[in-house]
Amino acid sequence: MSENAVLYALRGLGIEKDEATPHGFRATARTLMVEQLGIRTDLIEHQLAHAVRDATGEAYNRTRFLPERREMMQVWADYLHEIQHERESHTSRVSIFSAR
Repeated sequence: MSENAVLYALRGLGIEKDEATPHGFRATARTLMVEQLGIRTDLIEHQLAHAVRDATGEAYNRTRFLPERREMMQVWADYLHEIQHERESHTSRVSIFSAR
């Protein structure tokens, strides 16, 4: 997905440029994939299309690690779905402050 596609989706949701940027989503995703999900950084960098160099200095090949990257993206999708489900279950609860 291109940066412009993400930008268009954000603006369509009413999220302005001072609230969130497409690059910010990529950085957040990378951080969460490492810290919360324990995903290998080399797989993340390949998926983000960053220029990753191997031990000999050869430029990376985008076709590498496709099965692992596919699995990584499924883990990421499951993680986001879990967050969404938790958020929805919390918003349906009655707040003790709702009577204010």
